[in-house]
Amino acid sequence: MRGPVSKRALRTRYLLVIGVGVALLAGAVGGLIGSRAPGLGTTVVFRSTGQTMTLGTAGPQAAGPVPGVAAEALRSTVTIEVNRPGVRAVGTGFFFDSAGHVLTNAHVVAPDGKAGKLTVTFADGSSSPASVVGVATGYDIAVVKLDGPHRPGAPLPLGDSNGAVVGEPVVAAGAPFDLAGTITSGILSAVDRPVTTRNGTAAAYLNALQTDAPINPGNSGGPLLDDAGRVIGVNSAISTAATPEGAEPGNVGLGFAIPVNQAKWVAESILEHGKAQYAQLGFTVSGKYDGKGVQIMPEPSKEASRSLVLGGPAEKAGLRPGDVITGLDGRAIANGPALMSAVWSHHPHDRAEVQFVRDGRTRSVTVVLGERSGDA
Repeated sequence: MRGPVSKRALRTRYLLVIGVGVALLAGAVGGLIGSRAPGLGTTVVFRSTGQTMTLGTAGPQAAGPVPGVAAEALRSTVTIEVNRPGVRAVGTGFFFDSAGHVLTNAHVVAPDGKAGKLTVTFADGSSSPASVVGVATGYDIAVVKLDGPHRPGAPLPLGDSNGAVVGEPVVAAGAPFDLAGTITSGILSAVDRPVTTRNGTAAAYLNALQTDAPINPGNSGGPLLDDAGRVIGVNSAISTAATPEGAEPGNVGLGFAIPVNQAKWVAESILEHGKAQYAQLGFTVSGKYDGKGVQIMPEPSKEASRSLVLGGPAEKAGLRPGDVITGLDGRAIANGPALMSAVWSHHPHDRAEVQFVRDGRTRSVTVVLGERSGDA
């Protein structure tokens, strides 16, 4: 697809969620405007093995994987405070590489879409001013660097989110409600979950890992870990029961994390190019179609002079105006946000098998995905 999906598709998704009394919220819950300071902590989840495990050398030997992984994870997990006039927000991050870069959510460093002054607080209570290296709002990923002389922590080992298995134990580490150094645990309850979040006017489309490990405001940007202490996700959003206006939302057993394979690739792209690269199909979505799937705009409109990008991936693959996309690589596509999440889980130039309906017949075609640079 080219650019954001249609407003109608996004609105439909939102109403479906609200209609059952649940709202998807970015972990930072907007900018937390005012003097209140609910934290944006991190939750670490582990796949329990039942074996005694000790990671690192500090402290007494821990019995069982959760205490051992927790100690090591918290040592490299930081709290990120954002301040600007009238706004204070708190989130989480963790050391990503040996150069001392911190990985976190885009909505942590720019709550409600607006940046502020950053302060990073370490596990020992010391702190350093920090600045943003780059942001990818569509992935909800940001990279931060320390501006002070503080020695960075060791980078957390990264796992393979493609190998994540539903039902495995996980652990999250962070600062929920500004309570730094908090660990929670649960299981991985689903994978490949399409989730759309909003921060100000920007939308992120996540092909998320779902967990029942308690994640609350302040957990955003923190690591989700397996029982070997490897990061498998970056906590980003929660699903919460509807609350009265102004009331603080809380965990109801549904948290969502960005798969670490995607987060790693996006962070590396930011460090190398200064911005993220996005895969795209190259067509305009019909705003009038209300069935299952995503329809390519049947004919030009005021919003777009062409349904398909000339020479773009979809046109090259033989897709036509009016085709309805129903699947990508065998995964059912119900609406625009689901398609965005699925496409953006790929790298540009990857091959993807697209299932679609034309003239009442289901067909499939291989598409070589295109590339879009930056968040514009």
